[in-house]
Amino acid sequence: MARITFVQPDGSENVVNINSGTSVMLAAIRNGISGIDAECGGCLDCATCHVYIDESHSGVLAPPQPEELELLSSVAAIRKPTSRLSCQLKLPPSITALTVHIPGAQS
Repeated sequence: MARITFVQPDGSENVVNINSGTSVMLAAIRNGISGIDAECGGCLDCATCHVYIDESHSGVLAPPQPEELELLSSVAAIRKPTSRLSCQLKLPPSITALTVHIPGAQS
């Protein structure tokens, strides 16, 4: 199990537990986390699940693939070095906690 902390634009937090291999987007949808629209359902076709990885966790995740980087170029919120699509973030068993910040707007 891993613990995901979702930080809203207003600073409020929601914490959910997920199984290894579950995407951060799916964890958000299943737990009613606002701000993750996920219009395509996680098939890497929209960019409405944009999040910012907390800087303390940015080095522990696999880097984004070219398809993800292409979609990140069209996000509505400011793109940052820690921008990721939550549908592409699946935590391996070695990661037990992750904090993501939800931007104020999705594309």
